Amino acid sequence: MTERIEGHGGELALAALRAHGVREMFTLSGGHVFPLYDAAHKTDFPIYDVRHEQSAVFAAEAVAKLQRRPGLAVLTAGPGVTNGISGMTSAFFNASPVLVLGGRAPAFRWGSGSLQEMDHLPLVAPVTKHAETVFSTDDIPRAVGAALTAALTPHRGPVFLDFPLETVFSVADADLPTPAGVDAVEPDPDEVSRAATLIAGAQRPVIIAGSDVYAGNAVAALREAAEALQVPVFTNGMGRGSLPPEHPLAFAKARRAALSGADVVVVVGTPLDFRLSFGDFGDAKVVHIVDAPSQRATHVQPAVAPAGDLRLILSALADHAGDRADHADWIADLRVAEDAAKARDAAEMAAETDPIRPARIYGELRRALAPDAITIGDGGDFVSYAGRYLEPSQPGTWLDPGPYGCLGTGLGYAMGARVSHPDRQICVLMGDGAAGFSLMDVESLVRQKLPVVIVVGNNGIWGLEKHPMRAMYGYDVAADLQPELRYDTVVSALGGAGETVAKAADLAPALQRAFDSGVPYLVNVLTDPTDAYPRSSNLA
Repeated sequence: MTERIEGHGGELALAALRAHGVREMFTLSGGHVFPLYDAAHKTDFPIYDVRHEQSAVFAAEAVAKLQRRPGLAVLTAGPGVTNGISGMTSAFFNASPVLVLGGRAPAFRWGSGSLQEMDHLPLVAPVTKHAETVFSTDDIPRAVGAALTAALTPHRGPVFLDFPLETVFSVADADLPTPAGVDAVEPDPDEVSRAATLIAGAQRPVIIAGSDVYAGNAVAALREAAEALQVPVFTNGMGRGSLPPEHPLAFAKARRAALSGADVVVVVGTPLDFRLSFGDFGDAKVVHIVDAPSQRATHVQPAVAPAGDLRLILSALADHAGDRADHADWIADLRVAEDAAKARDAAEMAAETDPIRPARIYGELRRALAPDAITIGDGGDFVSYAGRYLEPSQPGTWLDPGPYGCLGTGLGYAMGARVSHPDRQICVLMGDGAAGFSLMDVESLVRQKLPVVIVVGNNGIWGLEKHPMRAMYGYDVAADLQPELRYDTVVSALGGAGETVAKAADLAPALQRAFDSGVPYLVNVLTDPTDAYPRSSNLA
């Protein structure tokens, strides 16, 4: 069934967006996309604007990640679109259903040198699932609907449309199609059965669950499968919190012992990339469970790789009726390793050192953060510590840049998180290097009354570069920042508030003031520049 509507290009686009559940727009003002603003303004459709286009795309991605629905960024032509490409690329690596609508120089003058005239599609096509220029006004609803369906179809990801000036400003009548549902991808039952048999018969199986478990609404099915088969679970990305930390099968600290001792490693909803040793777990067999055939690893050969709706696959694993090995001793061994690592971490998080070690910051944050707080990581070395010391207790509460590793996500993610969850704590964990990418968008948060807490680990260096470069060459270059820079006064100047903390004993009261403030508040923590997160020297 279709509805016939009339309006300018912005009105036609907005009608299609509303029909697909889009509820807000993130943008930086530009004349090429005025009709989209006009349509939003006249119908009270929320518009949130930023100071750099990448923040608009990151905000849209945060909405897409947290709410599992499309997020929308609107970018003006030329530099507006190119400034957003890092955001689109992150969304592509993170499988986030983001729609970017771009302005475009007029088609009737194409090649004459109009302002910001360039063909965006060759740039964005490699990092989107679908990219199209819409040349006809009456084709806009169809194009928006098709793009959003592509974004939501596993494997999910960003999509892009741009509208020539005359297309979006012109008036037309058009059909508004009913949104097409996205059908579940049915897995091959034989592959699922082989996976279930392998896992159930293993002596030392391990599950690693990633972001697609949350994106595919498969958290309950993951827990069902883990409990039925009695397999310990580790998580990464937005898979964090899928099992609460107190669950007897939830593990976080014993990963090295688990992966070195496992005979079967089950990786669910995350790629076999650098975060997981590229899928090389020694002699262990690998079961790679993915939401679409396109996500099967090609650089390694898993023992079996079921592809399809993760809920269907995990529920089928739970229902496995064959023989099952007893994993009690294996789980008990991992629990010993887990508890020992937690004891070591507890001591580090309580350290009374001067200068402050990053671990102590996270010890205080563990006490300050509510169970449903949204925690956002934007940084390298400092955020590596967050992954080690913070344990989300609920799914859908952890945002990091993902495998693309793009800095500058922080305040865009914070905006999208605050819009998504007006009543929760929103906490951005930011390295002082990352602060240089997006801190100006504090002004956007202040102006639009979107309070968040920003904790900066300020060691005055690019930690992920300085220490490895010194180890490799005996010196470092281009790795120093101003020591003890007052990022908090920057935030205060932009209308927020903040303070600098140099003593560990002052951390807890500073965080309390931050969460009580009701404004964007930055806690600038001076940390030990000699404290480097331990990691392999392999930079591949």
